[in-house]
Amino acid sequence: MTEHLIDEAADEAVTLTSDLIRIDTTNTGDPDTVVGEREAAEYVAEKLTEVGYEITYVESGAKNRHNVITRLPGADPSRGALLVHGHLDVVPADPSEWSVHPFSGAIQDGYVWGRGAVDMKDMVGMTLALARHYKRHNIVPPRDIIFAFLADEEAGGLYGAQWLVDNRPELFEGATEAISEVGGFSITLRDNVRAYLIETAEKGIRWMTLRVRGTAGHGSMLHHDNAVTKLAEAVAKLGNHRFPLVLTDSVREFLAGVTEITGWDFPEDDIEGAVAKLGNISRMIGATLRDTANPTMFNAGYKANVIPSVAEATVDCRILPGRVEAFNREIDELLGPEIEKEWLELPPVETTFDGALVEAMSAAVVAEDPGARTLPYMLSGGTDAKAFQRLGIRNFGFAPLKLPADLDFSALFHGVDERVPVEALKFGTRVLDRFFRTC
Repeated sequence: MTEHLIDEAADEAVTLTSDLIRIDTTNTGDPDTVVGEREAAEYVAEKLTEVGYEITYVESGAKNRHNVITRLPGADPSRGALLVHGHLDVVPADPSEWSVHPFSGAIQDGYVWGRGAVDMKDMVGMTLALARHYKRHNIVPPRDIIFAFLADEEAGGLYGAQWLVDNRPELFEGATEAISEVGGFSITLRDNVRAYLIETAEKGIRWMTLRVRGTAGHGSMLHHDNAVTKLAEAVAKLGNHRFPLVLTDSVREFLAGVTEITGWDFPEDDIEGAVAKLGNISRMIGATLRDTANPTMFNAGYKANVIPSVAEATVDCRILPGRVEAFNREIDELLGPEIEKEWLELPPVETTFDGALVEAMSAAVVAEDPGARTLPYMLSGGTDAKAFQRLGIRNFGFAPLKLPADLDFSALFHGVDERVPVEALKFGTRVLDRFFRTC
């Protein structure tokens, strides 16, 4: 009977994920053009209240930036609560580039398709399905579980997790550990041996604006103080710069685990060449070997024959734990004093791969995929964990998915034809159920 009930929850997770994808929650980063977060929050709130939850519904710092938080009491309220958080917003998608419409939520060819399928409406769908399942069947977990469905993660959480931590920290009272996105997914290493990567660390984010001032003038004349030229040279220098190789503890532990499973060596004098053996996941792992600074936007001028007095560029910087001061020195040396710099910065996150929670995650995975291994890894991107660590919460990425060996999973994040396997969603729901019942 229990097996049958969890299968129903797994089926509902697929439906909920599809429904959520159909709600366009595009986050452009400009509050005036954000759409859909309120509608998605209302959908989640309705699904929770329908089965008896009391919810807190919070507009966080700007119009229509809504969040839904609820708590499921556990058997032992003296234990620290587990925070399970997921974001409702997604990055933009151009329908002309996709095989299916990015907001169709289509279920076809064994996948649920659409923007947010892996980032991260899949995890929202799984946790929402389980929250409903537990309430329907009066299932009491061993500890309190706080479910949080959040706005604005894709733009740093300033109108979501960061705002809530600053203004409504009591909503997370008693939480000592948290799980969320970009972890728990499988990679196939050899002979059908799967390792499930649990995120224990993530690089810091710095979205940096570079600004150069020059002398305005007519485009037909000679100019030796052209802001656009000076900025272009600086951006090219930064974009082509190679930061030093740094092996953090989490990366070393991941590589040691891969060596134990496969026998592959990762010599430090050719670490990037060795990491390339990991196939599709090598892009994500390779990005955790050094800091990065990638120019993403350029803004200058207003007419073809006018030299502007100001030029600006945006650079997406990702910084390893422990590297912030060294990164700052390197940037200053590269760019010099003439380049003005402003930035939004969110810190690195790092914890250890040990303790009862890690054991519970590993046991839940192995119960559903015997012979599998779990390994820690560092995420090259960032999550709302950056906000919750300010409350002293220990953060992990654990949104379990059993993936086909040939699926280029890392390319799906913010990519074209984002999709998640239906069977992976059902698998993840079963794993999370085992985890929530034993954590």
